[in-house]
Amino acid sequence: MTANDGDRQPGGAVLERTRDETVTPRLYRVLLLNDDYTTMEFVVAVLEEVFQKTPAEAFRLMMQIHTEGQAVCGAYTHEVAETKVDTVQQLAERDGFPLQATMEGDG
Repeated sequence: MTANDGDRQPGGAVLERTRDETVTPRLYRVLLLNDDYTTMEFVVAVLEEVFQKTPAEAFRLMMQIHTEGQAVCGAYTHEVAETKVDTVQQLAERDGFPLQATMEGDG
């Protein structure tokens, strides 16, 4: 018996060897955008609650949003990014703020 005989089925058919390849899902950045009405405290609360940032990181990101107009809050799979954008929109609407979140492809 040769090494290739183990790949043959009765009747001479050859089995195809398959390799399991893990495909890394595409990530999407979620950004918060600055506006003139949403309070800094609300932005910090959203960053802590929705994006699980520490108080110090939430404050740093809030200041980046305030001074630069936007900040990346995290990179997630499409479904997770979409959910985080929707959650930010719902919280902002509930509390009467125009805070906007958006997502863009990473890379």
